[in-house]
Amino acid sequence: MKNLYPTLLLFFVLAFALPQLQAQEKAMLPKGLTENEKGIISQFEFSQSQKTPPPTGPVRTMAEWEEVEYLLITWQPGFQNILRQIVAVGVNECKVVITTQNQASVASFLTAGGIDLTNVIFMNEDWDSIWIRDYAGNTIYSNDVGERALTDWIYNRPRPNDNVMPLAHASLVGLPIYVTDSGTNDLVNTGGNFMSDGLGNAFASELILEENEAGNPYGVSAKTEAQIDAIMEDYMGIQRYVKMETLPYDGIHHIDMHMKLLDEETLLVSEYPEGVADGPQIEQNIEYVLNNFQSAFGTPYDVKWIPAPPSTGGNYPDNGGYYRTFTNAVFVNKSIIIPTYRAEVDGPALAYWQELMPGYNIVGIDVDNPGENLISQLGAIHCITHTIGVENPLWIVHQPIDEANQNSTVSIDAMIKHASGISNAKVFWREEGSSSYNEVPMSLVSADNWTANLSVGSTAIEYYIFAEANSGKTMTRPMVAPQGYWTMDVGLLSVSEWAYNNISAPFPNPTREAASFNLNNIPGAIEITIHNILGQRLYETTIDHGNGTISLDLNAAWKGTLFVTFKGEFGSVTKKVIKL
Repeated sequence: MKNLYPTLLLFFVLAFALPQLQAQEKAMLPKGLTENEKGIISQFEFSQSQKTPPPTGPVRTMAEWEEVEYLLITWQPGFQNILRQIVAVGVNECKVVITTQNQASVASFLTAGGIDLTNVIFMNEDWDSIWIRDYAGNTIYSNDVGERALTDWIYNRPRPNDNVMPLAHASLVGLPIYVTDSGTNDLVNTGGNFMSDGLGNAFASELILEENEAGNPYGVSAKTEAQIDAIMEDYMGIQRYVKMETLPYDGIHHIDMHMKLLDEETLLVSEYPEGVADGPQIEQNIEYVLNNFQSAFGTPYDVKWIPAPPSTGGNYPDNGGYYRTFTNAVFVNKSIIIPTYRAEVDGPALAYWQELMPGYNIVGIDVDNPGENLISQLGAIHCITHTIGVENPLWIVHQPIDEANQNSTVSIDAMIKHASGISNAKVFWREEGSSSYNEVPMSLVSADNWTANLSVGSTAIEYYIFAEANSGKTMTRPMVAPQGYWTMDVGLLSVSEWAYNNISAPFPNPTREAASFNLNNIPGAIEITIHNILGQRLYETTIDHGNGTISLDLNAAWKGTLFVTFKGEFGSVTKKVIKL
């Protein structure tokens, strides 16, 4: 026993020390630059060895709420409990790719937490930090729903292992990758400062301009805003790139910390008490967006505000508080993972998310606890996750109808696309309070546009859209249907309100050639005019009645914002079109 004592002592020392050594195997790098990184940034080589021209044809960047095949994370032992909770959600929705060089220990930790590893893929690559949103690639599709690929920008931090991660992901999954790292296309950008609606519109802070201007520390060529926009269009299909002023108390200047696109026309925005922290600048930025831009449907963005919580002592970022928000969330198919902080502020936020996104599995993960205080590092859930979209997506775009006139017929319109074509589409609907759905077949109008007429009475309608591709793939929108759905309120509308609802938003929008509108049983002659932003009349015509689809060819010389006005017995309705 005496000789065994040193052996047992060594065993217990190693048993205690090994987890500590593993936890310290990588120094925790914050979301922003360390002091050491600030000192070496001007000497660091940011360009990669792989250089690629942009895709040869048109591409589309997917929206975050579209179907994903892979959830991506980098395993930082210092935040393993947060990461395990993310994986627990992810494996029920898709495949989860975990970057780690300690597969055995990570696998053991996950299985100890009751997680089935069937959908987990381990990628044995070196890495520098947990902030994968900023350095991983972004999913694009050729011709909207065609070949899947990744686009990679130059990472804005001197972290070489993080910087090559998109190449490793592309190799793992077997995807083409396009890198904005060639000649004048050497664009610095980060995923936390990018948000896309899937229809060619994207949001960012003006950080994208600052990091690519003359005198930038990255050694990339100086670019004008127009040149940046051109790169984003060539590599990602972004046709309208909305940029807002940076916030004074957000040291990272990434919009995902205070804003989230929930769908093509809804913005969820962090709200501060009047005059506090970044509240005034956020309000100015949203006002700028509302005054100058419309959604892809030609309608004002619908802004929803969610309070940003202070510290337990009441501190916000302007007086020492961390940048706590509920908008730094990630969509993983039918689940949405959001950061949480403490019960008294989390409860209302989770309830509001559920109200905004009915049918989704809303999961809160604490990022503000003493053991794993992720928010103190200036990031949260969206910052430490990324996704890769599915191969051959079945893409459904529909502007929800919020209200309708009672005892009327409502046109339900959608753009539906799949690489194999669409075999059929349906609208499932029920009156509010009913437990079972009815169904109405949709008809192909033209190209990828489908429509169905729905007769409503005096009760609110709950509905969703179903589509099946020729390949057999099926999809609903909302994705969580039938548990989640859109609600159409029914009541007595004024003539002008009725007409506005029965003249659809223009599609596609923005557009390069023509804009189409669906007109739903509007009686009498209709005068149609097009004006530019200066009020100059560019076109006019008159049609005998309004029922079906009308397509207006737009002159190649017309650029920018156009106003299409419909006048008739109902009064006047104006829709906005962005002509590229």
